[in-house]
Amino acid sequence: MTSFMPESFTPQKAHPGRQGANLLAASRAALERLGRGTLFFVAEMGRMGIFLGQAAGWFFVPPWRGNLIVRQMYFIGVGSVSIVLLTGLFTGMVLALQGFYTLNRFGSVGLLGPAVALGLLRELGPVLTALMVTGRAGSAMTAEIGIMVITEQIDALRSMAVNPLQRLAVPRIVAGILTVPLLTALFNLAGIFGGYLVGVKLLGLSGGTYFGEMQDKVEMTDIYEGIWKSLAFGLLVTWVCCYKGYTCGHGAEGVGKATTRAVVLSSVLILVGDYVLTSILL
Repeated sequence: MTSFMPESFTPQKAHPGRQGANLLAASRAALERLGRGTLFFVAEMGRMGIFLGQAAGWFFVPPWRGNLIVRQMYFIGVGSVSIVLLTGLFTGMVLALQGFYTLNRFGSVGLLGPAVALGLLRELGPVLTALMVTGRAGSAMTAEIGIMVITEQIDALRSMAVNPLQRLAVPRIVAGILTVPLLTALFNLAGIFGGYLVGVKLLGLSGGTYFGEMQDKVEMTDIYEGIWKSLAFGLLVTWVCCYKGYTCGHGAEGVGKATTRAVVLSSVLILVGDYVLTSILL
C-alpha cells in the first residue's frame, strides 16, 4: 500500500517555549475577563445603591403622592392575591403530605402542624411570595418604566420639573414594602389551610392535634422572622425592577432584556438574601 505522505515529512513538535507563551496568554485573557466582570458588578451595585439612596431621599420631599402609592398597592397586592393564594394552598398541601410520611417514620405525626407552620412562616412564605410578586408585578413594573424611557416620557417629566424617581420609583418601592408582608400573610394562611386539608381530612390526623401542637410550638419570633424577610423582599423586588426599567437600553429589545434581567436578578437576590437574613435572625 503506497503512502501519499512525502518521505521528507516529519511531524513538527510544539516548542516548549511557545506552549508556555500560549498558556500565559490564555491565563491573562481569563484574568482580564474576570477583572472586567468584577469591575462591572461592583459598578452596577454602586449605581443601584445610588438609585436606592436617591429614591429614599425623594420620599421625604413633598409633594407626597399618596394616590400613586395606593394605585401601586392595588396593582401589586390585589393583582397578586389569586396566584399567591393558589401557590400557598398547594405548598401547604405538599408540605403536609411529605411531612406526614417523614414524621410517621419516627412516630411523630402529631408534630405535623408545627412542621407545616414553621416551614411556611420562616422560609417558604416570604420566599415564594416574593418570587410570585417578582414574576407577576415586578416584570410588569420593569417593562412599564422601560417603555416610558424609550418613548422619552421620562424626559417629558423632567421638562415639566417633575422628578422621575419621585413619581415612578418611590410609590412602587413604598407599595412593595407595604404589600408584600400582607401577601405573605395570605400565603401562610392558605398554606396552613392546605396542610389541614391533607393532614386532617385526607390522612386522618386529629384537627385538635394539628392546631394544638401548632399553637404550642410556634413562637412569636418565628412570625417576626417571616415579617422581617417579607419587608426586605418587598424592598428588594421593587428596587431592582424599578432600577432595571429606569436604566434599560433603547428599543423593544432593550426593554425585553431589562425585564428578563430584573426577574433573574431579583430571584437570585431573594434566595441569597433569605440565607443572609436567616443567619442573622436565628
